[in-house]
Amino acid sequence: MRTGERAPLALLLGAGLLVLSVGIALPVGSLLAMSFYAADGSFAGLSNFNSYFGSPNVGRSLFNSLYLSALSAVISVVLAYGYAYALTQTCMPGRRFFRAVALLPILAPSLLMAISLIYLFGNQGLLKNVLGFESIYGPPGIVIGSVLWTLPHALLIMLTALATSDGRLHEAAASLGSGRWRIFRTVTLPASRYGLLISLVVVFVMVLTDFGVPKVIGGNTQVLATDIYKQVIQGAALTVRAVPYQPKAWGRLDGAMLLYCSVIALLLIGVMGVAVFAALATYWPYNLAPSFNNFRFDMLDGGGWASYGNSIKLALGCAVLGALLTFLSAYLVEKPRRYAGGRSLLNAVASLPMAVPGLALGLGYILFFNAGWNPLHGLYGSLSLLIICTVAHFYSVAHVTQLAALRQLDPEYELVAASLGVPFWITLWRKATSPTTSSAPAIWPAQSRAR
Repeated sequence: MRTGERAPLALLLGAGLLVLSVGIALPVGSLLAMSFYAADGSFAGLSNFNSYFGSPNVGRSLFNSLYLSALSAVISVVLAYGYAYALTQTCMPGRRFFRAVALLPILAPSLLMAISLIYLFGNQGLLKNVLGFESIYGPPGIVIGSVLWTLPHALLIMLTALATSDGRLHEAAASLGSGRWRIFRTVTLPASRYGLLISLVVVFVMVLTDFGVPKVIGGNTQVLATDIYKQVIQGAALTVRAVPYQPKAWGRLDGAMLLYCSVIALLLIGVMGVAVFAALATYWPYNLAPSFNNFRFDMLDGGGWASYGNSIKLALGCAVLGALLTFLSAYLVEKPRRYAGGRSLLNAVASLPMAVPGLALGLGYILFFNAGWNPLHGLYGSLSLLIICTVAHFYSVAHVTQLAALRQLDPEYELVAASLGVPFWITLWRKATSPTTSSAPAIWPAQSRAR
């Protein structure tokens, strides 16, 4: 990097740290600081923590959260990996259709999956006697709902990791007589190991901090996210010389992948479809005649059509702001050669929302932005602050997805650009508009809803 570019890079890195500190670190820090005070405002030290962890139910909640999150993460990532492999490494017909179907759950919050499962397998569900276990309520419902909700998030990361596979490696392995299974074990799987690892981490933390699924379908199963709610209401694979891999038709594999994707797609369409069907029913489940009574927003509480319009504005605002900030933070973390400490700090702050439930982040925003001493106090209660909070809530998933895409690109791109005298901001712009790094922004319009 040329000397004249160091100051702009340092300024950009400092601006990124400032923005993420205000939007993420400081609200979370305000919530953490408040935990050391009693309800009357007096300093309580660790007494609040001692009181909470002294409860006999905390151990059960912690075990349930870790166990169900780990199980959901493994199932979701395994299903997503197979699905992504079918879309990127085979000549299976209908790949665009299956990709669109698999990303469909991004359009809905987590609780919609739980509600749909109740419509299907609940006490009055359409298929209540089909399941092999006694009730959908409890751990089975939490795992199934969590897997359906997190599948597209894991799929986005795995698609990014597998789509940049170097075709030269596949050709070399095939020319040496390697079969499909050996190529998968020695070429495809090692090249996508970062995507697998980050998908497991992302899905695990998403399930661990999710409130919607366990609240709706969890029954009496105690998890940490619902415990927090109760406490509140009580108190490099692609190099510069790489050749994009073009899969060759192979009848048996393509057919098997078509069957595999069809089963998953049918499940997703069924779960989402029953939610649409229930919304059109006059009075579920007693009067299933179709009507639009449930869409008469002007007759409902909560603001009617004005709320619907605000939701559209919220989604658009999050799409623009979230896509811009997540790509910029991922680029600053991965590509520059200098300021390693600042880049590590930026990555830590950007990853922080994964470990914070949406309810807790919202409380942090109230404590921080509603404080009279805060110069940003004027934002409190505005749509702008809601956009910022929603972006912060979903920031980590988009950030790591962008990071996964950028880590698939060879560092030689930056070296070649620097040797040719191309400023880093030109390289940054060209990467921002590259198809390889364009997958993460797609999640923002759908995700931008307060959970």
